[in-house]
Amino acid sequence: MKYFFSIILTLSFQLILAQTKSAINSPRLTEVMASNVGMSAERLARLDAMCETAVNEGHIPGIVALVVRKGKIVYYKAFGLADNKSKRVLKRDDIFRIASQTKAITATAVMMLWEEGKFRLDDPISKYIAEFENMQVLDSLYEADSTYSATPVNKPITIRHLLTHTSGIGYGMIDGDPRITKIYHKAGITDLFTIEPVKIEDNIKKLAKLPLHHNPGEKFTYSEGLDVLGYFIEVISGMPFDQFLRSRIFEPLKMNDTYFYLPKSKYDRLVTVQEKKNGKWVKYVNELYDVDYPIKGAKQFFSGGAGLSSTAFDYATFLQMYLNEGELNGVRLLSRTTVETILTNQIGDIWQTRGTDYGLAFQLLKKKGHDEGGSGSIGTFAWGGYFNTSYFADPKEEIIGIIMKQTRGPRTDDTGWQYRQLIMQAVDD
Repeated sequence: MKYFFSIILTLSFQLILAQTKSAINSPRLTEVMASNVGMSAERLARLDAMCETAVNEGHIPGIVALVVRKGKIVYYKAFGLADNKSKRVLKRDDIFRIASQTKAITATAVMMLWEEGKFRLDDPISKYIAEFENMQVLDSLYEADSTYSATPVNKPITIRHLLTHTSGIGYGMIDGDPRITKIYHKAGITDLFTIEPVKIEDNIKKLAKLPLHHNPGEKFTYSEGLDVLGYFIEVISGMPFDQFLRSRIFEPLKMNDTYFYLPKSKYDRLVTVQEKKNGKWVKYVNELYDVDYPIKGAKQFFSGGAGLSSTAFDYATFLQMYLNEGELNGVRLLSRTTVETILTNQIGDIWQTRGTDYGLAFQLLKKKGHDEGGSGSIGTFAWGGYFNTSYFADPKEEIIGIIMKQTRGPRTDDTGWQYRQLIMQAVDD
């Protein structure tokens, strides 16, 4: 009984810390006429043509597009079908698997705990997850049995490395190095999604025994580092990762449709993942994972890098909190100074030819990318997801753009680059 009350007091104290009031009180997202916030409705209508053409010509089965300017929604529409077999019409509040868009939410949770003084960004992760002591870098793989040789790292993996994809950890089945894919597969690593009764603690402790691509800090290698940080959040907070996100981010921001696993009342709003076969859109099937994971199976694996499902509106709400420098609806999740740190280049010149940098949660547009045109102002932050979702947020122009789709496999879909260009050309002030 004494232990029970201790847990309740700890959780109550954490919630008090989380939901701090702000002197600033920015309203929740509401819809207004585009002209009210310096956008051209006539020019935004070009998004209609983009979406309708992509659906009618069979490039995508359906799409939701949302645009925010100065904290107001100026465009929010759905086109096409959520499921071609049943002919269910896509609705703008339908729920999509956002996959790697989960990463920025996990990073935000990490930085909320950092603001509480729980750790330093350059602390070794082994200080909190002991299994990451004595990491090694892969030298060679023996193809016959997937055994390998490796060399000890020259420095430990830090929390900053994990946030910035510079830890050297790989990404299993989507990894660029087939040797890492084989090693992860042999070890039974859950890379993305699962309906099996897998816990992130067990998965991460297995991952910690495997070799790295390179020494920490030397290169940008897209990785399962945010999954590691999902477990790290559990260790630091003393709360299950899904409960932490629910109580510390989703409920304060009123992101009421964002989950790892959907409640039954929302099953019918989940959009089907589809692929094109013989000229028709059909349900996507992958032998390595079940795409229905948000509504099926054990519902125990909380992937910090890829596990969430959400709506365009909820994700715009999350991004608006960032454009408001950490606050929304009078609730402050992050300090303005912390947001500045998150949106600052953390990887040096590793991406020399991309026109982008990387902060602590997002890809950042730098001058080269801005000068190429159509992607936003310098400092615009962006990312996307495995099932063809995408977003950007431009702090200078106070613009958010989101497109939600659910496709896999080969496609001829240009909306991923078109939507940013068409949103930015609609600025009219």
